[in-house]
Amino acid sequence: MFIWTARIHKGRFLLALIAAAAAIALLVFLFSGMRGSGADGASALSSNEARVTYLESWGWKVRSEPVETLQLLMPETLKESEETYNQLQKEQGFDLSKCCGKQVTRYTYAVTNYPDRADGVQVNLYVCDNKPVAGDVIASGTNGFQSGLVYPQ
Repeated sequence: MFIWTARIHKGRFLLALIAAAAAIALLVFLFSGMRGSGADGASALSSNEARVTYLESWGWKVRSEPVETLQLLMPETLKESEETYNQLQKEQGFDLSKCCGKQVTRYTYAVTNYPDRADGVQVNLYVCDNKPVAGDVIASGTNGFQSGLVYPQ
């Protein structure tokens, strides 16, 4: 028969308990994030309604149906001109290089709330694997421009 005794300091015990709880919380957070990136998370922008809602979250009001939908096959590596466009995307948290060699869909919507411009403005949303990978706002003609998705103040 063995008898084992241990002296536990309340401060050390409390510190160990807090560290264990933090480790468990971190594991739960990591595994719940992985679950969300599966089939349920992948369908984030699979519907037109979801894409319109996503654009509204940036502050844009758009017509309910896209003006154009275009399928693109991204090259294996980005060319210099594409890298320039990708720099705009990186500034707003996207990165097209992650989609090299993949199918990307560009949805173009007519913008209805651009400040001081009643019409002629469109927003492009690029989607790969049902996730947003790029976006821009464009206007052609006189005083044309191209900018990121951030709504102008």
